[in-house]
Amino acid sequence: MTLGSIVHDMWEIFVTYYLGQKLLWTGVGYTLALSAIAVLSGVVLGSLMAVGKMSRFKVLRAVITAFVEIIRGTPALLQLFIAYFIVPMIFSFAEMTPFTCVAVGLSLNSAAYVTEIIRSGINAVDKGQTEAARALGLTSRTTMLKVVMPQAVKNILPALGNEFITIIKETSLASTFFVGELMTTYSVIKGVTFNVIPTLMDIGVIYFVLTFTLSKLLGIAERRMRASA
Repeated sequence: MTLGSIVHDMWEIFVTYYLGQKLLWTGVGYTLALSAIAVLSGVVLGSLMAVGKMSRFKVLRAVITAFVEIIRGTPALLQLFIAYFIVPMIFSFAEMTPFTCVAVGLSLNSAAYVTEIIRSGINAVDKGQTEAARALGLTSRTTMLKVVMPQAVKNILPALGNEFITIIKETSLASTFFVGELMTTYSVIKGVTFNVIPTLMDIGVIYFVLTFTLSKLLGIAERRMRASA
């Protein structure tokens, strides 16, 4: 197989399964859906856990710290397998599809990393800001919402964008459970065409376009934030 033949087969596969049968479009849709669910759920859970980790309750801090360390210290694929088998047991009253189980696993994975992103972003704000706000009579809640968080957001958003990019790539692990994302699409096309390398190259190009586009958009957002500051 020559380089020219690989490029030719890549184009043929792209035309047939992206522009024709739309199979690759479906894979992109599932990949972005999984990524969006994981990141949005991760932001909500991570925000709550970040606040809990900075609270005065030692037991709560210990539980959240243990969760974060376990998630960060084990492979994402292992976590997806556990979610795939455990989630249907927990929610036995409802029908849990493989897509839902994988989305839960990715969401918990994202939440652990987002917890540390938000906590470090808040801690990066000068402590003098908090002390000054409390000296003026603001409550701790008002200080956090009105003084600390607006400044912390500028530290948090770029890191959250990088987490989104990471999750897009980690959705490839979902192909183990055949949920329809890009790497599952690769398995389907490979099974039909028996053309491994060009199919992999097409999938790689699509992943690169998604992550490269997102990174550029994040760069634009960061520059605008710096300009507004």
